Amino acid sequence: MPLKIKQIEYFLPKKILTNQELRKKYSNWDIKSIEKKTGVKKRHIASEKQTAYDLSLVACKKLLFKNKSKNIDAILYCSQSPDYIMPSNSFLLHKDLKLKKDVFTLDFSHGCSGYIYSLVIADALIKSKQAENILLVNADTYSKFINKKDKSTRVLFGDGAAATLIENNPKSLGIIDSIIETYGKGFDSFWIPSGGMRNKGNENIVSKDRSGNERSLDNIHMDGFAVWSFINAYVPKQINTLLRRNNLNKNDVDLFIFHQASQFTLDSIIKSLKLNRNKTFINIENKGNTVSATIPIAIKDAVNKKKLKRGSLILLSGFGIGLSYGSVLMKF
Repeated sequence: MPLKIKQIEYFLPKKILTNQELRKKYSNWDIKSIEKKTGVKKRHIASEKQTAYDLSLVACKKLLFKNKSKNIDAILYCSQSPDYIMPSNSFLLHKDLKLKKDVFTLDFSHGCSGYIYSLVIADALIKSKQAENILLVNADTYSKFINKKDKSTRVLFGDGAAATLIENNPKSLGIIDSIIETYGKGFDSFWIPSGGMRNKGNENIVSKDRSGNERSLDNIHMDGFAVWSFINAYVPKQINTLLRRNNLNKNDVDLFIFHQASQFTLDSIIKSLKLNRNKTFINIENKGNTVSATIPIAIKDAVNKKKLKRGSLILLSGFGIGLSYGSVLMKF
C-alpha cells in the first residue's frame, strides 16, 4: 500500500515585502549583509485580516478543482497559527470544502519539520487502511508573530500555504524509509514565550537584545546561532544514516530538497554533505522561509522548472522548531 504524492498546489498572499522597502524604513539595518545570509530578497505577507486558514482554503480549492475530486477520507493540517484555540483548522476545512462525514482529521503544531511529519503520518494511515486519499495542509502566517523591529526574523519569514493530495497507489514505491528525531533541550532556541497557559498577562513587555532587535513576549524569539548549530550538528548525520542503512550513496539520489531555512543554513548542509548543488533545489529568494510549507512549495516549483520528474528518487529533510528534525527517502 504505497503512498504517492499525486499533486501539490500552493497559495501566497498578494502583498509582497521587499528588501528595498525594509532598507528605506530601517536605514540602520545592513540589508546587503542580511540578504547574503538569508538568501531572501522578498517575501509574501498576509494582510491584517488574512489568516493561515484563508491561504490554505485557496490552495485546497485549487488542488481539488484540478483533480475533480472530493473523495478525501483524511485531513492532516499542520500549522502553528490556527484561527482559534479550539476547534482546529481541519474542522473548518471539512466544512468549507463540503466533504463527506467519514473523514479522519488531525491537526498538529509543528514548524519546519511539519511536512516530513505529514508524510509519515499519511503513510501510516494508508498502511493501516484508515485512509486512501489524504489531504495534507501546511500553512502559517509567521508575520503575525514577528515584531517589526526584529530584523533577525522579519527579513527571513514569509507567509504561505501548501496543499498536497496523497493517494494509495500500488504502482508507486512511495516512502522507502524515514527518520524523525527530537532535541527538546533546545525548545527555547525558537519560541513564543506567551500565548499559551504558562505565561499570561505580560505580553506587552518589550525587550531588546544585543543586536537591537525588539520583541515582546507574544513575538517570536529566535536564537539564530543556536538553531543553526543544532541543524549543522544533527541534520547531515541523520541524512547520512538514512542513506547508509538503505545501501545508497549521495549520487543515487536524484534530488535533495531541504526545508528552506536560510541560504546560510542550506550552504552549511550542502557543504557538510559534500553535495553537488545541481542535486539540490533552492527557491528561498522570492518566497522566504514559509515554515512547514517550504518543502511542498519547493517540490511544486522543482516540477514546474523540470528539475523533478516522476520516478525520481528524492530525499526530503525538514528541521527547526521543537527542536525537531526529520528526513524521508522516497520515490516521487
